[in-house]
Amino acid sequence: MPTLFATTGDDVIRLTSSDGDRWETTTVLAGVGAMCIAMDPHDPRRLYVGTFDQGLFRTRDGGEHWEPAAALPHPRVLSVAISPSDRHDGLSVVLAGTEPSALFRSEDDGRTWQEMPALRDLPSAPTWSFPPRPWTSHVRWIAPSWSDPDLLFAGIELGGVMRTTDGGRTWEDRKPGSYHDSHAILTHPTAPERVYEAAGGGVAYSDDAGATWRPVDEGMDRHYVWGLAVDPADPDLWYVSATFSARHAHDRRGNAEAFIYRRRGDGPWEALDGGLPNPLSVMPYALLAPLDRPGEIYAGMQDGQIYHSADRGESWRRLDVSLPALLALVAAPE
Repeated sequence: MPTLFATTGDDVIRLTSSDGDRWETTTVLAGVGAMCIAMDPHDPRRLYVGTFDQGLFRTRDGGEHWEPAAALPHPRVLSVAISPSDRHDGLSVVLAGTEPSALFRSEDDGRTWQEMPALRDLPSAPTWSFPPRPWTSHVRWIAPSWSDPDLLFAGIELGGVMRTTDGGRTWEDRKPGSYHDSHAILTHPTAPERVYEAAGGGVAYSDDAGATWRPVDEGMDRHYVWGLAVDPADPDLWYVSATFSARHAHDRRGNAEAFIYRRRGDGPWEALDGGLPNPLSVMPYALLAPLDRPGEIYAGMQDGQIYHSADRGESWRRLDVSLPALLALVAAPE
C-alpha cells in the first residue's frame, strides 16, 4: 500500500499499512497549523507543508525530520505545489500561495523565494475576496503543467483561475466558462491540454491548456464543489465531491449532505454509493488518485475518516484510521 500523508489543520500525520487492513498513524509534524501539503513527483521523500501563519515546513526524508523553509512575506500559506516539469540544478521548483493573494517560487529547495508580482496586477485583483474574511483573498490552489515548465495555473478564492504561459512573468485573468470561487485545479500527466476546476459554483473543464473553458455540471444536483481527482492513466475519468452550499460543506454537525461524483468521457456525473454513506454526513475535503495506482481513489473526510476504492469508485471501504480532522492528502508510491 502507498504511504499517505494528511494535514489536519494542526498536524501532519503519516499513515502506513502493509496489507491495507491495519494502518499505523504517526504524527510527524505537530502543532504548526498544517493546511496544505505537496510531494515532489521526482522524489517522494521531499515534501512541503503550508501552515496557517507559520509559513512553510519541508522534509527531505519522508517526514522523519522537518525544518522551516525560508520565511515568506506572508506566513499564511494556503497552497503549495512542487512542479513536475520545472527543475533547476536537479531540484524541482516549489510554488507557494499565500493569504493575502500572492504567489512565490523557489529554485533552491526553499532557501530563497521570488514573488510573481504580475499576478497581483491583474485587472480583477481589486475584486478578489474571501467571504469569511472579506477584506482579503488567497491563492487556494496551484497547478503546474506536467510537460511545460512555463505553464501554470493559480486558483484564487474568491477570484477564479489565473493562467501564465511564460513562467509567471505575465498572467491572464479569469476566462469565461470557468468559475470565480476556485477550490481545486488539476492538470494531467498524460494529457497536457486538459485542465480541471472544482469551484463553489460547479465544475469547469478546458481541453486547450486553459485558453478556453466550459462548465461541465450535467448530472449533478448540488454544485458547491470542493474535492477533485483525475485518474492518472485516464484523463476522461475524474471525480469531485459536492454539496449544496458552503454552509453544508463546512458544517461540523454532520449535515453535509454531500456526494462523491464520477464522470467518464462525455457522460454525465453520477453520484457514487457502493459502501459510502448516502448522502455523506461530512464533506470529502480531499480526493486523491495516486499516480502509481490507476483505478484507485482515496476520499479524506472533514472529520478524519478516509475511504478507499480500488475499482474506480464502484465500491468503497473505510480505512481503519481515526484522525482528528483532515484537510489534504498525498500519497507516496509503494
